[in-house]
Amino acid sequence: MAKRQDNPKITYEIDPYNRLIIDKSGKESELSRFRQVLDGRFKIDEDNTLTYLIKAPTPEGTELPHQVKLEGVWSLDEDHNLCLELNKWGRETLGDKLTLQGEIIDTSKNSLAFSLTTHTKDNMQSIYILQLKGAWQADKNNRLTFRVQKEKGSYDILTFKGTWEINKQHQIIYQYEKAQLIRKEKNIHILTFQGYWDIKDKGRLSYVMDLQSDSVFSFKTSAAVFKDKYIKYELGIGLDKNLEEQIITLCGKWKIKKDIGLVFEVEYENGNIQAITFGAEAKLTDKDSISFELKNEQNKNISAQLQLSRKILDGEGLSFLRFLKSKDEVAVYVGAGFRW
Repeated sequence: MAKRQDNPKITYEIDPYNRLIIDKSGKESELSRFRQVLDGRFKIDEDNTLTYLIKAPTPEGTELPHQVKLEGVWSLDEDHNLCLELNKWGRETLGDKLTLQGEIIDTSKNSLAFSLTTHTKDNMQSIYILQLKGAWQADKNNRLTFRVQKEKGSYDILTFKGTWEINKQHQIIYQYEKAQLIRKEKNIHILTFQGYWDIKDKGRLSYVMDLQSDSVFSFKTSAAVFKDKYIKYELGIGLDKNLEEQIITLCGKWKIKKDIGLVFEVEYENGNIQAITFGAEAKLTDKDSISFELKNEQNKNISAQLQLSRKILDGEGLSFLRFLKSKDEVAVYVGAGFRW
């Protein structure tokens, strides 16, 4: 009885030019050489599965498919390269880790775009884009993450392990240093996240990228200060034992609006104004200013207080001040659906 032949083990690597290397070993290899560098390009499908499209012709004497499907777990390495830890397919391969060397070029609301530079065997250079689909979120340590959507509702997590800050336009920016491919010269890369700030819960500060999806950074915070021209939060970014303290300051203008409540208007890029909306228990103080106990739109306390002088109130704010003076109640609620 003939002895059963084991399937040969296949391993995959990526060379410095982002080309797939295939190594098929065994006593009866179908390859003329065990190790082959294959000209081609990677692509990512709707399920964020990676495929390598092999350019014809393949090396002489080989029997290779036109494309190689590569399934596994996505991650981000310390140098901000995309990595894929391959699944084990029976005896055919051993969980190889593929590292795509390139640059993150776009952080849109539900995607991450990554540029790759490749060379052909004729030394022709080209650049192309891979795009992962998913949602931006914050982890328990306030680090930025991208959840890569997978089949059947599962996901992989890309974690940006450095700290982030906000620019003068109140946008989140993330900066990292990275060596260029081959030449190894280091460049500074800055990623800008388009969104707006919101405050809905006690001890949380949110940065919303898309209301129609889960692309919202919800950061855990400690101390918060609400003043007439700014809102300031303190939070930590990093690992539990090595948190870097960060101060987030939102500059803007307070207003009181009928049927809406108390709003804090923040100016973003190109003069775009977005308002953070609060409910509040309001009462007059001895100094003819208004003291507010802030609440969210569901009338839940967010443990924040604010005091506004009549000098900075105008329009509907002055109307509300006159309304307070005319009432005998100790405190009056201002929020959605309330009119004075």
